[in-house]
Amino acid sequence: MTQMPEIVVIAHNIRSTHNVGAIFRTAEGFGITKIILSGYTPYPKVLNDTRLPHISEKLTAQIHKTALGAETLVPFEHVELPPLQVLKDLGYRIVGLEQADRSMSLKDYNAPKKVALLIGEEVHGIEQDLLDQCEDIIEIPMIGKKESFNVSVATGIALYALST
Repeated sequence: MTQMPEIVVIAHNIRSTHNVGAIFRTAEGFGITKIILSGYTPYPKVLNDTRLPHISEKLTAQIHKTALGAETLVPFEHVELPPLQVLKDLGYRIVGLEQADRSMSLKDYNAPKKVALLIGEEVHGIEQDLLDQCEDIIEIPMIGKKESFNVSVATGIALYALST
């Protein structure tokens, strides 16, 4: 039996608090090591929060609506830019979840022992400069007429495939 990889999720520039909450809940279900929320991705209240109290409370409540408490169980941090080089130095392979010229099908991807899964903005996906820093890019094969899944759904599909 193969050992499940250690996975960190990097959610960059996700707009919806509901997507963030769903990602927390899914990450908790798969035993994800940590979530890194970067860019303008909303995040739950943190110790010494610099946001106005009514803003951090509002965002925390909205995230809780779909996270259902998982936001208190999964370690997370908020940073402006994804710390890709730091994660590489810690032995993580940076894997972007995106439809791109060099992407490979998720079903054909063999996950390494340590994965940092980068997910991007709901409409435009992962910014090109970040995509260029990914060591691997995986995509979920689409059979229907739509071109992509919701970011939280896609994250769940990817986490399932990477952890089994």
